[in-house]
Amino acid sequence: MRAIGVHEYGGPDALEVVELPEPHAGRGEVRLRVRAAAVNPTDTLVRDGARAEHQRKDPPPYVPGMDAVGEVDEIGEGSDTELHVGDAAMAIVVPDGSHGAYAEHVVVPAASVVRAPAGMTAVEAATVPMNALTARLALDTLGLAPGQTVAVTGAAGAFGGYVVQLAKADRLTVVADAAEVDEELVASLGADVVVRRGDDVARRIRDGQPGGVDAVVDGSLQGEELVDAVRDGGTIVTVRGYRGSGGRGITWAPVLVRTVATDHARLDALRRQVEQGVLTPRVADTIPAEKAPEAHRRLEAGGVRGRLVLTF
Repeated sequence: MRAIGVHEYGGPDALEVVELPEPHAGRGEVRLRVRAAAVNPTDTLVRDGARAEHQRKDPPPYVPGMDAVGEVDEIGEGSDTELHVGDAAMAIVVPDGSHGAYAEHVVVPAASVVRAPAGMTAVEAATVPMNALTARLALDTLGLAPGQTVAVTGAAGAFGGYVVQLAKADRLTVVADAAEVDEELVASLGADVVVRRGDDVARRIRDGQPGGVDAVVDGSLQGEELVDAVRDGGTIVTVRGYRGSGGRGITWAPVLVRTVATDHARLDALRRQVEQGVLTPRVADTIPAEKAPEAHRRLEAGGVRGRLVLTF
């Protein structure tokens, strides 16, 4: 089986085409013939050694990728799934132990795979599972009521954009940051207020919300710089496990999508919201899998809007 992985940690050029034994679906599992796999910032951590401690129990090569879309081609015994062999499906992949989504075949728990959104190409659908599920987890963690206010940083990105759209579907008031070139895009996603991104973004958020927003979803990893944007007793949701220093009763709430990777109902609800037009998949470019180093270079250079997607 052809896959894209690393034998030795390094920069984008550490990624190479590798041959792996073909995996098969075991009990409670489903195998996909992968056609498209999104390229996410978390994939670079598998490649560059940032996750070496988590990976040390497994031999290389290490294969990144948390989003897979393709056709179901094996269903393991005892799998509780509505899918059949040949169905178009999308899955969230947790690349621990088993390899990630940058491969011709991937095996996942049956609960981690749902039907692909109707009317979407495999490339478009590949932008959904990990990013949208993380966005849903962030908002569910906040538990805000309709009418409350959430600020979203990194709103022009794939994760941040889905947070904006899901927050509006939840009837929240959304304040989002954007570079000047992205202001129109972020407004089109539904943000009620768009402020200029940058070092002083907390002040700009608070200028329009004198008491501070009820919560922040920090998609751009600004951390402590956002404290002044939040009201006393508010909440800041972070990714990559970041926890701030506290104070003023502010709660820091790191979210890890792996904790809901087998939440079939959540993932299938997102599939329906894509079909309904609530969520808008955004593809920055389509790149053949063997050119994965190029995709990682472009991602790390910044400025990518939507997701780069590898095709197999």
